[in-house]
Amino acid sequence: MKKVNVKPLADRVLIEPAQAEEKTVGGIIIPDTAKEKPQKGTVVAVGNGKKDEPMTVKVGDTVLYGKYSGTELNIDGNQYLIMKESDIFAII
Repeated sequence: MKKVNVKPLADRVLIEPAQAEEKTVGGIIIPDTAKEKPQKGTVVAVGNGKKDEPMTVKVGDTVLYGKYSGTELNIDGNQYLIMKESDIFAII
């Protein structure tokens, strides 16, 4: 996990998405055009939460989120997603 100089506001969370699968269980290599967007990632930064809603996730948690959740960001050449905590389905 990389250290980033980004502090999300309120109930926002910055996530480093997991790498897309390179090959199937049977060993077939998946081309870039057919790879699914990952729906799992690691939390790298969290906001302070809202006044009456403290944050549930913390830095280092591995989480599951919706396929089209968040906004993609490129920070120092690395891809991240920023989304509201409510877009996260589970901590795994």
